[in-house]
Parts: sequence; C-alpha cells; structure tokens
Amino acid sequence: MNPLQNRRILLIDDMPSIHEDFRKILAARPAAHDLDDVEAALFGQAAPPSSPSSCDFELDTAYQGQEGVAMVEAAVQAGLPYAMAFVDMRMPPGWDGVETIERLWRIDPLVQIVICTAYSDYPWEELLARLDVQDRLLILKKPFDVIEVSQLAKTLTTKWERARQAAFQINSLEEAAQERTKA
Repeated sequence: MNPLQNRRILLIDDMPSIHEDFRKILAARPAAHDLDDVEAALFGQAAPPSSPSSCDFELDTAYQGQEGVAMVEAAVQAGLPYAMAFVDMRMPPGWDGVETIERLWRIDPLVQIVICTAYSDYPWEELLARLDVQDRLLILKKPFDVIEVSQLAKTLTTKWERARQAAFQINSLEEAAQERTKA
C-alpha cells in the first residue's frame, strides 16, 4: 500500500444490518470487473483497464468498541492505519461511542471519525467538548442516505491522504533545508 494513499475504513456498530448496508455502499464490487471480462471475451475486445471505482474501499467491521479499538491498534502496529471510522454511539453491552472514540484517538490521533447514530445520550455540545474534536469528527444521523455515506467516505479518506502528503512535503522541505544549512 502506498503510505500516502489509504482507503481503509472501519465500521464499529452493534447492528448486523448496518454492517450489511455499509458493505453494499463501500465495499469493492468485483462482479462489475468480471462482467467487463465476459463482455470482452464475447465480443472479442480487450477488457477496459480496471481503475478504482468510487466504492473500492477496504472495509473492516467490528460489533463492539473494544473489538474496534483492538483492530485499530493492530492496524497501526502493522503500518496499515485506517483513514477513517464510522462509530455508532450506542453499542450495548460494551463501551459507548464516546469512550470508543477517545480510545481510538489515543492509539491513532489522525483517524477521521464519523459518529453514526439515531440518538445520543450526550448533548452534542458536551460530546464535542469532551472529545476535543478539532477537525476530525463529523456526525451522521440515522437513517442515512447512501450518498451521505459514500461522500463522507470519499471526502474523509481523501482528507487523510492530503494531510499525509502535506506532512511528507513539509518533512522533505525541512530535510532539504537542513542539508543546505550543513553545506
């Protein structure tokens, strides 16, 4: 994986139906590429080059906050961090979304988070103050539209990538300046 490109998304929600909805919206659909290959074979044409479609995200899922935090920790240790996570606010019997997000950000403060919920046990102002959100948290109210999830995923993974690119460029410039200073 190119360290400056990341389409890895984690969903943390206790409802299996939500997991299935997110898979339908975000997971890669290899069947479309298979159809292109079949069409090319039938009509004697070269198959079109495969390019990432708007839904080619690598989606991992967890049913509880503890499980999601463990996945983020393993991903960071492997050098394959998630660009973003969709996190439900209520996930009985375990941690709620706020506790989960706090722990996620202790492990990876760069991960973009979308709270995905029908209701919250916290007033929004209290939640935002407690989490020290800066510019890394958005809220998606259930029921959500497909386009909302898709656009959030595209925008936040791109934001993650651009932030890494900017940091890489700054680091390169600082190294070049140090080299020039030494010379």
